[in-house]
Amino acid sequence: MQDRWLDLKVETPEAPDPETFDDAGAAVDRLIELYEQAAGFLKDRFLAALSNGHPGVRYRAFYPQISITTTTYAQVDSRLSFGHVAAPGTYATTITRPDMYRHYLLQQIDLLLENHGVPVRIGLSDVPMPVHFAVANYPEITVPQEGAADFVLRDIFDVPDLSVTNDDIVNGVHRPDADGAQPLAPFTAQRVDYSLARLAHYTATDPAHFQNHVLFTNYQFYVSEFEAYARGQLADPDSGYTSFVSTGNVEITGPDDTIPQTPKTPQMPTYHLKRKNGAGITLVNIGVGPSNAKTATDHIAVLRPHAWVMVGHCAGLRNTQALGDFVLAHGYVREDKVLDDDLPVWVPIPALAEIQVALEDAVAEETQLSGYDLKRIMRTGTVASVDNRNWELRDHTGPVQRLSQSRAVALDMESATIAANGFRFRVPYGTLLCVSDKPLHGELKLPGMASDFYRTQVARHLMIGIRAMEALREMPLERIHSRKLRSFEETAFL
Repeated sequence: MQDRWLDLKVETPEAPDPETFDDAGAAVDRLIELYEQAAGFLKDRFLAALSNGHPGVRYRAFYPQISITTTTYAQVDSRLSFGHVAAPGTYATTITRPDMYRHYLLQQIDLLLENHGVPVRIGLSDVPMPVHFAVANYPEITVPQEGAADFVLRDIFDVPDLSVTNDDIVNGVHRPDADGAQPLAPFTAQRVDYSLARLAHYTATDPAHFQNHVLFTNYQFYVSEFEAYARGQLADPDSGYTSFVSTGNVEITGPDDTIPQTPKTPQMPTYHLKRKNGAGITLVNIGVGPSNAKTATDHIAVLRPHAWVMVGHCAGLRNTQALGDFVLAHGYVREDKVLDDDLPVWVPIPALAEIQVALEDAVAEETQLSGYDLKRIMRTGTVASVDNRNWELRDHTGPVQRLSQSRAVALDMESATIAANGFRFRVPYGTLLCVSDKPLHGELKLPGMASDFYRTQVARHLMIGIRAMEALREMPLERIHSRKLRSFEETAFL
């Protein structure tokens, strides 16, 4: 039955000729126009097929594309780690959801125009847009599972192609396109769309709500404190914050607005304290374990956040530490194993000065301690992340020896993964942990101890993370985005 559909005529929307632009705003407007035309075409044909059955033709629409061709090397400020291509040539990237990425695209295109003095070219790519991603923009539409409709979806529409949805660019193994073009951005449109769909699933919030400053935690206890802080900010007309979004896309704008309970808690509950141009703060409870940490950061990376920081709990490894002390990570022992194929363990994960200073200043501000006195409650040192939650039950000879040799001061299951993926995806990262137990010294995380500890420490720890993010918000992006994150030849876009 299917064979009779193999040689169908392919119907596409009208393809306008590519245009050049020397104005970033006009270029982004054109990207939005081309994207909406393609997504709208697929949406309308999809709904018609659901109603009327197989149309007897195939439907195909293409992602828009931005490219630049330069014949000279750019003369740029050597302090700037992005915003220019590495060498003369043609560079291109497919684009999705330009409406959501408008502010980001304006920043990146403006820098290209300024640094190279040549226009950008906007047109359609030759990469088909999967129907799943096109209709994802319309919450009222769902794509039926295979067999639910009276036709096979891929007989009529393009579907996601995992062979071209990968991390080859950020992993440094990408090869030029058939036409010789090099990548202009770290992610292709299909890779971005894939992650946007995953984020909506895992976090139960629309990716458009995500802010540029992301806090990760491994305990739900932080959520109530974050909501309380958000309500306080919404009560202050001068705070600059505009709304608070909870799971299920429940958005409030007033300090006393009600947030209804969602019927089902998502895998990674996520909350957004929003500000103009995405300058607010997002809190993600990734739960426990390096697999969750990798999953969350794999997908949030496509949003190109300005910074992400882990504010979780850890095991203190030194007898001189006390429960509630802080650990500011300046290095990592990676025994999480989840990123070994993408980022070998021999790759160092450096501390980023701007993030470290912001975190240390926030601790000093919140605790009213400074200088040498700050050392009473905070250690700067190596954090080890492992993939075994019950590592204490194993023979201690090997693990404890490695921890001692590495000079580790704390152990958890997520921080090294988050930092390593920040390094891999060129997202500034940091870690500030709070000691919740000391298993090597007989202080285990038991129910009574935990409740007392959480009650007194969570609010202060979260406020430190928030203060650090607010300090980073005031810095120019060019300062936060360290050259330590960039390789020899990088994409022009962040």
